[in-house]
Amino acid sequence: MKPILSATPDGLIPEKPVSQLIRERLQQAGKRFHANDNIADFIHGDAERAALEVEVTARIEAVLSSLVIDTDGDHNSRGTANRVARMYLGEVFKGRYHAMPRVTEFPNAELLSELMIIGPMTVRSACSHHMVPILGRLWVGVMPSEGSQLIGLSKYARIADWIMSRPQIQEEAVMQLADLLEARLKPAGLALVLEADHFCMQWRGVKDAEPHMTNSIMRGDFLKNPELRREFLQLIKLG
Repeated sequence: MKPILSATPDGLIPEKPVSQLIRERLQQAGKRFHANDNIADFIHGDAERAALEVEVTARIEAVLSSLVIDTDGDHNSRGTANRVARMYLGEVFKGRYHAMPRVTEFPNAELLSELMIIGPMTVRSACSHHMVPILGRLWVGVMPSEGSQLIGLSKYARIADWIMSRPQIQEEAVMQLADLLEARLKPAGLALVLEADHFCMQWRGVKDAEPHMTNSIMRGDFLKNPELRREFLQLIKLG
């Protein structure tokens, strides 16, 4: 395909596709770029992200052409390539291409030490094997400590959405989310339960009607204290 102009700190570079420039920056920094990795730090601003959308549009147009879809004559398919590119970069995979939403922590000034449960939150992701949806419900349990940081209720949903909006497998997604929350909140205990439906089984393969997968992660007090863990699991069943 034709090279795309890329906005960089050094100006416009027409010699390479913008995806190649981003990939080279990642490789030079020794950073991996798996499907579930965030690469926003290696995209030079909105102008370069827009150039990447143009490149992705051209490549999706080529895929549609290889599928023998008339994107000129079919009024329903005209513009589909750009819609898909915009959806990937700005919506369903935005957790790869955009920085983490701003989250302000505040100290546990009242020394809260009671179980907090957030959820169920609806989360949406995509299987990195077939790029089809994963839709689920997420519960988060937090046991604050004196030195914990606290965040607003809506911020849990924003962080979860940022982590989940990437191609991945459910087991790795819930672990990434737990790692991030533990690092930001520094709680005495953290518990996550994610129950999701996988459209890679509903839409293809064995076409199971209800292919649920449930993952749980228990850390700190939830791992050491069976009564606390039992209380959390019993309470979320009410949701």
